[in-house]
Amino acid sequence: MRLVMKFGGTCVGNGANIRRSAELAKTFKDEGNEVVAVVSAMAGVTDQLAQAARRASGGEASFIDGFIDGLEERHSKAIDEAIRSSDIKGAIWSSLVKELNELKKLLTVIAYLRELTPRSNDYVLSFGERLCAKVFTGSLKDLGVNAVYMTGWEAGIVTNSNHGEARPLMDLTVKRVNERISRLLAEGSLPVVTGFIAADEEGIVTTLGRGGSDYTATIIGASIKADEVIVWKDVDGIMTADPKLVTDAKPLPRISYEEATELAYFGAKVLHPLALEPLMEYGIPLRVKNFFNPKAAGTIIEGGAEGEGVVKAVTMIKDVAMLTISGAGMVEAPAFNAKVFKSLSDADVNPIMVSQGSSQASLSVVIPRKDLAKAIKHIKEALTPNLYKVEDEDDVCVVAVIGSGMRGTPGVAAKVFQAVAKKGINVRMIAQGSSELNISFVVKEGDGSKAVEAVHQEFELGFKPKSLMSTSKFPS
Repeated sequence: MRLVMKFGGTCVGNGANIRRSAELAKTFKDEGNEVVAVVSAMAGVTDQLAQAARRASGGEASFIDGFIDGLEERHSKAIDEAIRSSDIKGAIWSSLVKELNELKKLLTVIAYLRELTPRSNDYVLSFGERLCAKVFTGSLKDLGVNAVYMTGWEAGIVTNSNHGEARPLMDLTVKRVNERISRLLAEGSLPVVTGFIAADEEGIVTTLGRGGSDYTATIIGASIKADEVIVWKDVDGIMTADPKLVTDAKPLPRISYEEATELAYFGAKVLHPLALEPLMEYGIPLRVKNFFNPKAAGTIIEGGAEGEGVVKAVTMIKDVAMLTISGAGMVEAPAFNAKVFKSLSDADVNPIMVSQGSSQASLSVVIPRKDLAKAIKHIKEALTPNLYKVEDEDDVCVVAVIGSGMRGTPGVAAKVFQAVAKKGINVRMIAQGSSELNISFVVKEGDGSKAVEAVHQEFELGFKPKSLMSTSKFPS
């Protein structure tokens, strides 16, 4: 089989886990599979790089030496834990020192200029994956694997120039990635590719958005017509709910591309929301497996994986706010709506959820909480004063109930809201997509966990008690 494996988060959180991840990749290769590894930055490093870039842009340079020393110490320790051979350790360390020196110069220039462009920010962020993937490559070589390190652009991923949220130019990317990666696989090599980062047609470094290493893996998977993409996590698969909120949440054996996309969009921190797009065209399955329990089957995501049950999972988005706009001018709803959404676009605010009653007397929009102030400012500037009222609630969350079995099944919404009402929870806003894959609603943030648990329990999504599981309908 031809496999693309993505390792991130806990899987590369320290040198010991990098070694364990490398051993997993080697195990699959030794079983006769062709394997490509896609590697994220070590846990927390991307956030540290983003913060360092912001500090430097404010003209602060005194912290840079200490920051670089911290990265150096962490990755040096990772090398010691992940690699046994002193020769390989030395070679990898020498390569990392060059990367860190380049990063130091870049941050110093940003500090002197007091300017951080989207382009330079992407370049700063790229170092996390570049450092970690080199340690991963060294660990594989230490295990006797012919591993080849490649950045995303060296692997052939070409994007547009939308820095921070770049999108692949798939026709060109497929051609280049297939040529470069397939050649290495034919030679018996194991390519190790940096996740998250690529380059535009001019060779300028771009990033695919936070969590973009998943996207890198699926872009490569589609390009080389992989048999399967495996994303390694620290859970047994995609869960019916966040185990931190619902103690009896369980892994889903199988879900569809559409269901997984809805889950990703509505806050399930399992996949990048766009990660499945490249695979859907070719019908390539993606499997989420547990790094700590590799023998577990995990969750398979593929086309037509309807599975059992009306509802598959319940998830929640926190850190959001709700805006409600009402007023006399609402009688001209089309023009009014156009003004509201244009003002949000001008403010670079992405609506998460929209709801408007049939009377068109008001419009409610859920947005990221961090964008609330600028959204209100732009909307008020766009609308005629005194004709409209703009109200906001910054202590809400979105709960989403997801499952393809809801299509054409009567009574699902009633069951959802009855379950929530029994807990004394007031619903502030409701929306359902035309696909009938989800029902989403807004509640006060303090009620979010209770709402998720209530719906999860109502649809019996959790583990069944052993006494029920062992009951037979046939007499002994």
